Amino acid sequence: MQEKELKALVSLLDDDDLQVVSHVEGKILSIGKDVIPFLEHEWESNLNPKVQNRIEELIHTLQYDLLRERLKDWYNGKEQDLLTGMWILATYQYPDLELEKLKQDLEQIYYETWLEFRPDLYPFDQVKVINSVLFSKLKFGANTKNFHSPGNSMINVVLESRKGNPITLCVIYMLVAQKLKLPVHGVNLPNLFILTYKDDNHQFYINAFNRGLIFSKQDIENYIHELHLVPQSSFFEACSSLEIVRRALRNLVMSFEKIGEHAKADEVKVLLVEISDGGDLGV
Repeated sequence: MQEKELKALVSLLDDDDLQVVSHVEGKILSIGKDVIPFLEHEWESNLNPKVQNRIEELIHTLQYDLLRERLKDWYNGKEQDLLTGMWILATYQYPDLELEKLKQDLEQIYYETWLEFRPDLYPFDQVKVINSVLFSKLKFGANTKNFHSPGNSMINVVLESRKGNPITLCVIYMLVAQKLKLPVHGVNLPNLFILTYKDDNHQFYINAFNRGLIFSKQDIENYIHELHLVPQSSFFEACSSLEIVRRALRNLVMSFEKIGEHAKADEVKVLLVEISDGGDLGV
């Protein structure tokens, strides 16, 4: 469709006949994501608040459809790369965010850690080096003041602000540790996401939300007992990238509901259903 025709369609968004507007919106949406730059330009140059609002809704719909498409491709792919999954989640709020930017930010954190890291160290000491760099030098930490902020689930926001929730802090920690060739993985504990360091000779746990506190299997058993839950193997063993992204999406739903953004919460629930086996939302 030529620009002249697109401009004519956008001008009809001002029509008082809602049937006309609905038809025009359907026509614009049928073009797909390639029309987004044009709509953004039209939004900037249009001084009619009603038209601007309708353009905003069209852009959001197109961006949301693109996110759903990316997420389905990620879910159906063999690799299910964790950083890619977290990037797709973050594009819900930051549609122009580039995966390459996240990779560069993480590469810088890895480099800062690598400078102080020694592969010959005992596992506890290896973890202490990562803790020192992430939490003391780079000042990453728990966002306890604004725990329910949706930004806590957005890896780009956490990389910039250095404050996050248990999942995003663990993801950053884990990606850096794995790049250092350490056997560090996520663990899906109830009410708290943690990490485990596990090789043939050692297994212990790391709480990235508490500055990398190291603890044992017995500590987890005590925690489960306090919650009056029946112990499950999933509380002690590594989980998949898919499970991490699902949990991050559940956190995002809760964040939006806490701040009264119910329409956004509903949209994220749709994303969660699409990557949940058999439509099961989990716990």
